[in-house]
Amino acid sequence: MGTAQVQGELWGAKARDWAELQEPAWQRIYEAAMAHAGAGPGKKLLDVGCGAGGALVVARKLGAEVTGLDGAENLVAIARQRLPGARIDVGEMEELPYNDESFEIVTGINAFQFAADVTRALSEARRVCRRNGTVFILTWGRREDCQLMTITVSAVMALLPPPGGNAPGPLVDEGTIKAALDKAGLQAVETGEFAADLVFPDAETAIRANLAAGVNVKAARQVGEARVREAISATLPSVTRPDGSVVWSNRFRWTMTRRN
Repeated sequence: MGTAQVQGELWGAKARDWAELQEPAWQRIYEAAMAHAGAGPGKKLLDVGCGAGGALVVARKLGAEVTGLDGAENLVAIARQRLPGARIDVGEMEELPYNDESFEIVTGINAFQFAADVTRALSEARRVCRRNGTVFILTWGRREDCQLMTITVSAVMALLPPPGGNAPGPLVDEGTIKAALDKAGLQAVETGEFAADLVFPDAETAIRANLAAGVNVKAARQVGEARVREAISATLPSVTRPDGSVVWSNRFRWTMTRRN
């Protein structure tokens, strides 16, 4: 079973909640990512793992000619509605359905780490990127700098059996990112971090938005959605503001590589 089928089923399970509740909270993150990636007038840009198209909407507003790919048919359908005229495909990030050197910019925003074969996915991003073009990766920053991870995701993961092995996951820090890039024939030319809050107007919106994330859908299928909802809800008091809004403060790491 390929990445698209596995991850697409998870992330597309609550596609409307993801598109309408979660992606708006990522607006500032998408804006920062596309600015760092160099999206601009006339640039041909592919977003791998584009979800419901939130980042592509930002890139199009900056003038880029946008294309997207995701494994979730439900999310792709929404992205196509949001981006009339753009090519948005359902497919595998390890087997991109595009010709060599088709794009000046290839982005993966919280995406490449979900590939079954991260090296293959990054190699494919390199293949479809033009020479001297950019492959841009955005991941979470250090775990201790990300409240969503340390406070809420950890509470959900505590419901599940511990994962086997002690090896770090893909693209979780500078070392694993460099190792993955080396294997894919890519070299970082610029890196950085930025702070960004994930803000939701109230507790119920925050809970529904988080239940729509693929990792939480997967957890809910193992232990039941009620338990996952309860775990998320129990973490909210520490990130709830006096006005009732829910705010997780986080940092994000970006890596720009040049395709030689």
